[in-house]
Amino acid sequence: MQTQRETAAEAEARALRETTELSPAKMAALLQDTFSQRVAALIAGVDDHRQVGRWARGQNAPRIDSESRMRAACQIFTFIANCENPHIARAWMMGMNPQLEDDSPIEAIADGRTKEVMAAARSFQRGDL
Repeated sequence: MQTQRETAAEAEARALRETTELSPAKMAALLQDTFSQRVAALIAGVDDHRQVGRWARGQNAPRIDSESRMRAACQIFTFIANCENPHIARAWMMGMNPQLEDDSPIEAIADGRTKEVMAAARSFQRGDL
């Protein structure tokens, strides 16, 4: 059990390092490629989904609140993917979650509930749910 926690802690630290190094353009591209441009726009809190494509191409930069939500989504996705795999991480991010009042982690991040989502991700990794 201790080894599993250490592995999860290492995966979480690696996710933090990896996403800290991502530019806004790379975050937008990751979210767009993983979920879709429309879902990435939902996460970022923008009405025009094409804005995500412009960010991914480096044409302009997101507002700080959009960048913060995108960074949190990338970090949480990467944490789950590091522990499991990208397919499971994508499914977990899109599915209903009882710890988030049956919202998906994506919806909760879009609502600014990033700390709750990270707590749910840690619970998922521990096998609590």
